[in-house]
Amino acid sequence: MFKLNERIKFNKKNNDVLAIGELLVDMIATDYEDSGKYQRYFGGAPANIAMNINKLGANSQIASAVGCDYLGDFLIDSLMKDSIDIGLIQRVNESTSMVMLNRSNGTPIPIFYRGADYHLKYNSNLENSLKDSKIMHFSAWTISKVPIRETMVKLIDIARENNTLICFDPNYHAMLWDRNEDGIDYIKSIISRSDIVKPSEDDAERIFGKDNHLNQVKKFLKLGAKLVIMTLGKDGLIAATKKEVFEYKTLATKVADTTGAGDAFWAGFYTALVKGYTIKDAVILGSAASAYKLRSVGAIVDLPRLDVLKKMYVDL
Repeated sequence: MFKLNERIKFNKKNNDVLAIGELLVDMIATDYEDSGKYQRYFGGAPANIAMNINKLGANSQIASAVGCDYLGDFLIDSLMKDSIDIGLIQRVNESTSMVMLNRSNGTPIPIFYRGADYHLKYNSNLENSLKDSKIMHFSAWTISKVPIRETMVKLIDIARENNTLICFDPNYHAMLWDRNEDGIDYIKSIISRSDIVKPSEDDAERIFGKDNHLNQVKKFLKLGAKLVIMTLGKDGLIAATKKEVFEYKTLATKVADTTGAGDAFWAGFYTALVKGYTIKDAVILGSAASAYKLRSVGAIVDLPRLDVLKKMYVDL
């Protein structure tokens, strides 16, 4: 049972966060009009989180699959420039995945072109890295297709056996799933096996239908999550366990592009947790990281170290 004013105690392990899932190219519109012009950016939520964590001062690894093409080369080169270990990046005979995104002050509308990202296979290197990680992060995208779904089922079991915190982003998009599958039902089964989930209000509505925010949070808790953090855009967030609720305002004062804001939140939150902050303070520092990211276009920005970020936004 988590308590918001307490720290999470981690076993001594060499890696802080293992982020598993999509590594892809974000093609983001260059303006708010439908001009048809796009700029190429490094993308994929788990990779964004891993890179942000390193910038903030913790350490991370990314496990993913990319194609044997120039877009795959671009992504791997981007990781290497940020000194991210590429030992868990698999090259496969599929096209590197890509997402096209409109420029938006709200939630961007994605168009998905998937290939290599869901072909990550289980192997001993991946297993050993997980055993030596304090936190495992993955999303609904990661479990939406086979064979990576089968890989994740094994990894969830290993995480449980090795006291690795299981953190799940339930970012359901119907178009990522095969038409004959009940993606929502499967996501609910994964929530029941997760320690922490962080839905946006849009995620909650896609999974449960319309309801007020607190009721939505309670639905995730009822499924078995120990801690739920629901981000609400300009309205801040709600963090809750079955016994406690914490509401917090947004720290954002400027919004240039919302792409990657949730990834920045995860990174700030995780970095704060592994550095010994309480859950409540980690939530606040996650909000600070998100606010910093919102000032710039693209999913990845040059986040400062966590202690600098704290001085910029909050007094803890």
